[in-house]
Amino acid sequence: MKYAANIDDIRAAAHRLSGHAIRTPVHTCSTLDALAGRRLYFKCEQFQKVGAFKFRGAYNAISRLEADIARRGVVTHSSGNHAQAVALAAKMHGIPAYIVMPEDAPAVKRTAVAGYGAEIHQCPANLMARETTAAALVERTGGTLIPPYDHPDVIAGQGTAGLELFEEVGPLDAVIVAVGGGGLLSGVTLALDALSPNTRIFAAEPDGADDAARSKAAGRFIPQTNPQTIADGLRTSLGETTTWPVVRDLVEEVITVEDDAIVSAMRLVWERMKLVIEPSAAVPLAVALSPRFRALEDIDSVGLFFSGGNLDLAKLPF
Repeated sequence: MKYAANIDDIRAAAHRLSGHAIRTPVHTCSTLDALAGRRLYFKCEQFQKVGAFKFRGAYNAISRLEADIARRGVVTHSSGNHAQAVALAAKMHGIPAYIVMPEDAPAVKRTAVAGYGAEIHQCPANLMARETTAAALVERTGGTLIPPYDHPDVIAGQGTAGLELFEEVGPLDAVIVAVGGGGLLSGVTLALDALSPNTRIFAAEPDGADDAARSKAAGRFIPQTNPQTIADGLRTSLGETTTWPVVRDLVEEVITVEDDAIVSAMRLVWERMKLVIEPSAAVPLAVALSPRFRALEDIDSVGLFFSGGNLDLAKLPF
């Protein structure tokens, strides 16, 4: 089956990102290895520009625009990390950015978007409001929509994180990637499916936003409805024609965890690794420490992706 991106697309994205994105480090922690019962390798995307992996996809997609189209600007809708990524990538290309943000988006992320010079448009906190507001902006400005995950160039850009992990640590028995819209999960899965086909791919998802788990169990796309989780970056729905087919065909299992486990994992990273990550980034570790994942056999080495480090320090959950 043809998916939204392939390894050639991902390698081309890596070339475009060279010199613009940060090649983020891979960290380890013996304490967390002992707790998980496996050797864990953490790809630290909180050190990426804008503090999240989202810069990879946004920059790649904007770089692909023809000059006469790009000068009209770009439009997106996002709760924060993709919003920051599009705002910064647009600034680096010298074009305007129009960003739709839900009213419950973290203040720290809204402030960052404004700091990159983007024009912010607030909307109610639901997917329909985000999409309709963004569509109206595209109509008014002539800008190009750069969606958070539902776009081949965005997926290819996110896949460069998986490419880098493979280049640094080689084949792993498994990887765990958090899933919201599925851009990072799809990109990493497509990269590793080509580079290390024996690596088992697991998706990590909050119990309160479990559309990917329900879709996987049912064998059909089920959209997200009324997500309730501390992991604000994972409240979105899978892309029906772009990211869902990858989850359906190439991801072994979607494992869900409760918010309490996410908070505990986040605190462990802060205390033991001395790294600041946001709740969404802690979901893969919560899965790695879960009874379900620990019960799986023939897995000794695991790659996990810390997706970002943007959170309101005045509202810590511990």
